[in-house]
Amino acid sequence: MNLSIPTKSNLRKCQAAAIAAVDSYNRPGPRFRTAVYVVLIIMAWQAFFHAYFYSQNKKPWYQSKKSKHKKGVRYEKIDGEPKHWDLAECLVKYYRDRHPSERKNLEFLLGLRNKIEHRNLPELDTILFGECQAALMNLEDYLEGKFGTQYGLRESLSLSLQFSRSKPQEQKKAINTLAGGAKSVVEYIERFRGGLTDDVLNDLGYSYRVFLVPKIANRENTADAAVEFFHIDETDEEQRADLLRLNVIIKERQVPIANLDKKKPSEVVNIVSQAIPFVFKMHHHTTAWKHFRVRPTQKDSKPECTNSNYCVYDRAHRDYLYTNAWIQKLIREMSDQAKFQQVTGLSPKTKVHLVETFDEIPLASGTSRSSR
Repeated sequence: MNLSIPTKSNLRKCQAAAIAAVDSYNRPGPRFRTAVYVVLIIMAWQAFFHAYFYSQNKKPWYQSKKSKHKKGVRYEKIDGEPKHWDLAECLVKYYRDRHPSERKNLEFLLGLRNKIEHRNLPELDTILFGECQAALMNLEDYLEGKFGTQYGLRESLSLSLQFSRSKPQEQKKAINTLAGGAKSVVEYIERFRGGLTDDVLNDLGYSYRVFLVPKIANRENTADAAVEFFHIDETDEEQRADLLRLNVIIKERQVPIANLDKKKPSEVVNIVSQAIPFVFKMHHHTTAWKHFRVRPTQKDSKPECTNSNYCVYDRAHRDYLYTNAWIQKLIREMSDQAKFQQVTGLSPKTKVHLVETFDEIPLASGTSRSSR
């Protein structure tokens, strides 16, 4: 492949930034490695897109506003050099009206970078690993897909060694005692994830999550492989079923941040009811969490076994609280007439708007939480 000098230069920059990002993330130490990683991986992706556009004989530069009033194309300059597109602009130019999981992943990291700059939030490392890993895997695929395997990263990277088989107890405590300064970051994470469809949220292109299974080599030619990766699409039904069972057995539940911005059922119903065109009441909400298997029923012996992306069990009050992601999911799903009926088993009733209404009578103070 005959590449131009700007293309090769940006490819080298891409590789260097990606390797530096992984190096900063994998170094042991109690600091917020995600912040450094995000900045560097965004630089790597931006350099990749610049290389791609140059290879297509396109200049990834911002046009000057004066171009509209003068002959020829003029570009903005910084210190005499053309101002290159930032990553957000590259995503628009490259994907146009397409929104695959890879684009959503990068949009998430861009927003996250703006939130976490100049902050020290080590508690967030554990809950952002999936998105960070996906950004790296996607970059590897794009580099090899557009420029060939000689520009890939796999020869320069390896699996990071771990000190323990499970998450240290200190990390679990840190998640539950998140500092107030991180509140806006957590709100951003929940809001972004809550706005994604289930297909994108569970796609490896958006968030890459794996679990490691100790493997005993039973053939001589596999004895040297400590870790083996393979695509789930290449497995048969029996193998896939075994993997799903293993996932249930060994996957550690993500510990939610203690009741940060969680909502009671009545609050969820009120917010969703105002956001969708149909009548939405408590019995609709109850049917919805049962349909999506968000939490166990009241008589279940393990009430804490919830889908923590959407719901957590409050042991102190013996009831359930719901996340912003669950609210966003309900608004998205219940706004569609067919989906509303599929989830609740009932035909949705369109709201009737009255010209005059009586003032709403407030509930008496001290009303106990509903566990419905």
